[in-house]
Amino acid sequence: MSLVSIAVVVLLVFGVAVELACCLGVLVMDGAYNKLHFLGPAAIVGPLAIAAAVVVQESFSQAGIKALLTAGLLIVASPVLSHATARALYIRQRDHVEPELVGHLRRGLPTSGTGPDAAPVVGADMGGPGSDLGLGGRP
Repeated sequence: MSLVSIAVVVLLVFGVAVELACCLGVLVMDGAYNKLHFLGPAAIVGPLAIAAAVVVQESFSQAGIKALLTAGLLIVASPVLSHATARALYIRQRDHVEPELVGHLRRGLPTSGTGPDAAPVVGADMGGPGSDLGLGGRP
């Protein structure tokens, strides 16, 4: 067995092991938020190792470039999809988004935190567009 073949086998075994471990983690964990944490390595580390194995075997031929492009797409899309899934779950669990928090976030005003209990800071309207002559009051 050549050195290239050994490297391909190691990368493939590592990639498949990561995928299997992430699948097992999704099965074992309770709650959708906890399960979302196991999607990151499954969509980034595993495909990257498998794409690296294809590149080692095929070099930068058509197959190698397609493997890298596919892994790159997964690396870019996975965090966005995980965030959108968590946001949708958050909204569904509460049946709404708090209107005062949404207004503050849209205007870029400070809140008391970033978690589900975040609240607008009292008096945070600092005279931006729409305020009454910039005196800090509500429009």
